[in-house]
Amino acid sequence: MGAYKYLEEIWRKKQSDALRFLLRVRAWEYRQGKKIQKVSRPTRTDKAHKLGYKAKQGYSVFRVAVRRGGRKRPNYKGIVHGKPKNQGINQLKYARNLRAVAEERAGRHAMNMRVLNSYWVNQDATYKYFEVICVDPSHVVIRNDPRINWIVAPVHKHRERRGLTSAGKKHRGLRVKGHRANNTMGGSHRAAWKRRKTQNMRRYR
Repeated sequence: MGAYKYLEEIWRKKQSDALRFLLRVRAWEYRQGKKIQKVSRPTRTDKAHKLGYKAKQGYSVFRVAVRRGGRKRPNYKGIVHGKPKNQGINQLKYARNLRAVAEERAGRHAMNMRVLNSYWVNQDATYKYFEVICVDPSHVVIRNDPRINWIVAPVHKHRERRGLTSAGKKHRGLRVKGHRANNTMGGSHRAAWKRRKTQNMRRYR
């Protein structure tokens, strides 16, 4: 059994004494730092490598703190000038997950880089902490590597903002396969609905 297997097993047992202590100490350390912090090496080496990280030039890792909890509707004095259906203020949830939010913030921070993927590293009562793997598309090492140079194409600019990363596909509901995915065929439930409701007429009939 290799070293990564042991690492993977440790991270799987998050209630173990060793990891609970580590996470508590690290959460304190992360709270003292910035909300977006570049780190020299990934905290979870095994997880980072599974998600495409390589320990070579052109790759960077950013740790991002995202505030936990739902999304309060920003209406003045909580007054909605509309129908009763839309009068909720407090118990609303943001449509995107916190990992996707962390990726977007890292992408805004490192504008010249492409977001590859991300993973959870820690959380406390206030924040969730994620590490985001970023790739520099203008670096010669990245451009010459056939396994990663797909990300150099301009179509992948800010893929994290368009729901194209793993976390983005999850909140778009695209993890489902088979007949259960009928309502998201075509990219989203709106696209599926629009395709079904649009009647196409042939010009000569």
